[in-house]
Amino acid sequence: MASPARWSHVWVGAETGALKGVNLQRKQATNYTSAGSLSRAQGICALCWGDAAESEVLVGCLDGAVKRFSTEKGKFTETRLCPGGQGPFCGLAVHGSSALITCVESGLLKVWCEDDAENLELQAGAGLCRMRQDPARPQRVATGGRDNGLKVWDLQRPGEPLFRAKNVRNDWLNLHVPIWDRDLQFLPGSDKIVTCTGHHQVRLYDPSSPQRRPVLETTFGEHPLTALSLAPGADSVVVGSARGDLAVIDLRQGRLLRCLKGIAGGVRGLQCHPSRPLVASCGLDRFLRIHRLGDQRPRHKVYLKSRLNCLLLSSRQDWEAPAAPSPAADRDGDEDGDEDAADADADALWAAMEPVPLPAPPGRRPAKRKSPGP
Repeated sequence: MASPARWSHVWVGAETGALKGVNLQRKQATNYTSAGSLSRAQGICALCWGDAAESEVLVGCLDGAVKRFSTEKGKFTETRLCPGGQGPFCGLAVHGSSALITCVESGLLKVWCEDDAENLELQAGAGLCRMRQDPARPQRVATGGRDNGLKVWDLQRPGEPLFRAKNVRNDWLNLHVPIWDRDLQFLPGSDKIVTCTGHHQVRLYDPSSPQRRPVLETTFGEHPLTALSLAPGADSVVVGSARGDLAVIDLRQGRLLRCLKGIAGGVRGLQCHPSRPLVASCGLDRFLRIHRLGDQRPRHKVYLKSRLNCLLLSSRQDWEAPAAPSPAADRDGDEDGDEDAADADADALWAAMEPVPLPAPPGRRPAKRKSPGP
């Protein structure tokens, strides 16, 4: 019998090292990390699927370990240490049937094969913030970071990058424009790559064009953009900021389509559903939220108790199906219906109270009442 973990729509990783599966029909989260092994030294900083069937989740931790979690069994089945470099994982991917791709903040990108003697290493430059794999061509990855511009690498020819982005021209004071790519993603069906920066810019690059500078650039807000995800259709992109802003940007004209409301903390994890107009976000306010791209207010909202670093959506679960059977594990989330009912009861209680007149300020005499005229 399959584990209740198989019914989770979203997986989230927390600073405390907890891996939680969230069932959106039940507004319920289950912690699959034992309480005794929770530690900030093992905080989760990267998640990815271990296979195409989405039966395994790969979990990258701060201590350099990559854990394999089986959604069929509902437990961790393997732990592999991936030493080398410094800083947390800024990217995690699977190459082929067994190879694992890791990338850390110091710039070391490594492909881990079953035979350790054949491991591939390349240096992508210090200050990396993100590494992502091209879904259509798994041998290609892109990297970007602080003072480390966008690069595209072919793991079969790792000597030099296939594409190295060129910085935009100097500003109107003829000063160098700083580089700070925080997140990036490949556009399906083309060579184009979209990035968001710590200087609130969204840029679109086309490696197939002669120019290495962005072919489109726009800005959003005044705070660093921290996460990015392509909407279904790849005509727009959803970006999140360090202040908690969430916006949909049109990639054809570079204009703001709409802002999504309800977030109270910096966004760290962001992912759009591959086929439905839904986007999931999480971050410092400890909530997982699901927005429909056409609506401003969240459709689902689940409190998860810990500050959240990353998330992973299941594309195989039917998000509109009736609620799945209740898992036997302890619940770790709050239901929106209970919160709404409590708010309604509190409003009714305050409305039933009689208003109390405020006392006159000290030093001021009460006004004399005028006597009625004759």
